[in-house]
Amino acid sequence: MKPWLGEEEAAAAAEAVRSGWVAQGPRVARFEQAFAAHAGTGHGVATSSCTTALQLGLLLLGIGPGDDVVVPSLSFIATANVVRHVGATPVFADVDPQTANLTAKTVEAVVTPATRAVIAVHQAGMPADTDELRTLCTGRGLAVLEDAACAAGSTYRDAPVGAAAELAAWSFHPRKLLTTGEGGMLTLTDPDLADRARRLREHGMNISAATRHTTRQPVLESYLETGWNMRMTDIQAAIGLIQLAKLDTMVTRRRELAAGYRQRLADLPGLYAVTDPPHGQTNYQSFWIRLPDDFPMSRNELLAFLAERGISARRGIMATHLEPAYRGHPHGDLTVTEALTAQTLILPLFHTMTEAEQDHVAAALREAAQGGATR
Repeated sequence: MKPWLGEEEAAAAAEAVRSGWVAQGPRVARFEQAFAAHAGTGHGVATSSCTTALQLGLLLLGIGPGDDVVVPSLSFIATANVVRHVGATPVFADVDPQTANLTAKTVEAVVTPATRAVIAVHQAGMPADTDELRTLCTGRGLAVLEDAACAAGSTYRDAPVGAAAELAAWSFHPRKLLTTGEGGMLTLTDPDLADRARRLREHGMNISAATRHTTRQPVLESYLETGWNMRMTDIQAAIGLIQLAKLDTMVTRRRELAAGYRQRLADLPGLYAVTDPPHGQTNYQSFWIRLPDDFPMSRNELLAFLAERGISARRGIMATHLEPAYRGHPHGDLTVTEALTAQTLILPLFHTMTEAEQDHVAAALREAAQGGATR
């Protein structure tokens, strides 16, 4: 992934610096409003990362010690970590082999009497079937928090991903389409929850620093509850506003590149290339492929083979339950998760990628499929 950053972002960041207001301030407020509007939801609360946005979401739901939260193991480790951060227990569910997302069936299989919520990840920008999940969860009194870290610009049933979510968390890390360097957002439908989220991200303070400094009268702030420092800076938000204006163009381009990959790889027997699900369109934040069982190289051998040819591919999505931090953490059947994490890899995909570069990647994969005969 190469972020699409240029002179506009540099100028916006410089303007924020020259303004004298570089901490959370007016540009953050504008970015929150603009992002929420693009996402089709009511309110946006900018944060320091998607991880802190997810943690805020769990706190707003009242999740804590003694509670279970269903999460996919097949996700970046932060999805499970935030459950531990609030004192609850992550419960790993398996995923669908085509979308790499939770389904109502895989969630239902692991629900316990202590389950309070489900974190539904739109993995690598692939929209999860959240209507199906909500039907299950509503019937069982469970909350749904959407982890849309990778999904800015993806759609679900002809609406933006997260538009119908009570709570959705987003990432602006450089591997995402829309980047602010670091940073995140929590989008919400409830204005009261949005107000509380803004307090919690700023030490529980009842009035923001920006409001305090723009009033002409002395303000004696109060701290209504224990909060955190989860703020975004105005420099980041200035970059985010420029990036947001480019987002639709980025998605269109990435979808063109993804179609190009599928066309080039269609003749490789047994190889699965990620594609849209019936219920939505992905932004192709990552383009991943799954190797057939009889591929002549292991996934790791293929990564090394590609690297020798100047191609920077990456392993597929991680399985959290296989990481040392979760050694000994109990879990049920995760057959699909373990197969996907072992047999998938992510191919290079970025806005300025050329047809010649895609041809080079496809040719290397074809060579590898033939056993690396010219290696």
